[in-house]
Amino acid sequence: MIEYILKRLAIMVPLIFGITLITFVVIHVAPGGPVEVQTEMSLKTSAQARENLKKLYGLDKPLHVQYMDWLKRFVKLDFGTSFVDGKKVTDKIEERIPITLTINLLSLLLIMLIAIPIGVLSATKQYSLFDKFTAIFVFLGFSTPTFWLALIMMVIFGVNLGVLPISGIRSIDMTGMGFFSRMADYARHLILPVGLSAFGGLAGLSRYSRSSMLEVIRQDYIRTARAKGLKESDVIVHHALRNAMMPIVTILGLAVPGLIGGAVIFETIFAIPGMGQLFYSSTMSRDYPTIMGILVIGAVLTLIGNLVADISYAIVDPRIRVRK
Repeated sequence: MIEYILKRLAIMVPLIFGITLITFVVIHVAPGGPVEVQTEMSLKTSAQARENLKKLYGLDKPLHVQYMDWLKRFVKLDFGTSFVDGKKVTDKIEERIPITLTINLLSLLLIMLIAIPIGVLSATKQYSLFDKFTAIFVFLGFSTPTFWLALIMMVIFGVNLGVLPISGIRSIDMTGMGFFSRMADYARHLILPVGLSAFGGLAGLSRYSRSSMLEVIRQDYIRTARAKGLKESDVIVHHALRNAMMPIVTILGLAVPGLIGGAVIFETIFAIPGMGQLFYSSTMSRDYPTIMGILVIGAVLTLIGNLVADISYAIVDPRIRVRK
């Protein structure tokens, strides 16, 4: 297992460099650059001033030279300085990433705790009222735009009922609160973002769990276990569920980039100072160093999510451990 993990980590290195190369080229060839964004509102900006800005940002060099300069800094874990405020990109990301990771991890945990039991129950009670209800839930989950649902929830719970905050991650007057009051205030601010972030994944994973469980419980060894007189709960939990987890593990590994991408929408809507909001503002201002830093971290988290999924295969299925 250790040898397999080391091989996967070695493969991740060229993948990361390939991702950085493609990303760097794409964002630099896109229309509009930082100089144009910063000077478009000023009609008095001279051509010489624009050239000075390009030289200051290093954009006057050929693209391959710019990439090599960025790569030299990257291997030292230095993403450079922001074009917007001159702060180090690593410092800006360090301030924002804990919030985004907290929301994503809570969303993923909520998806797992709710979707898998729902899928298992739907499979064991196929064509029942509960199964039909979950089918409707899945249809709504896939078809409802999450940004629209977020706005509706903000109006209902934040404006009309006034029971949940609709922006930020803490109240303005939380400095005078005690520890438990601050934690409760923090939790109240996370209810809507975490719940809505998990909504789409909840619908999808519950259906995947149902399909996987239906396939497993029709196998011969499940019928044999039932014929031996085992309790139905033991058959489902100890025999069927573990084998049904294989496709679910795959979906969970692929869900990581989706949650990170969704953070851009939710953090912008709820004014949460996380990486998603930072990425949106950096994109609008063409802040190349910050964009590259966030995309590289997102790529690394995605590759780590896939690695965790592969390792989970070996935990779920001992046969894979033998092959590896």
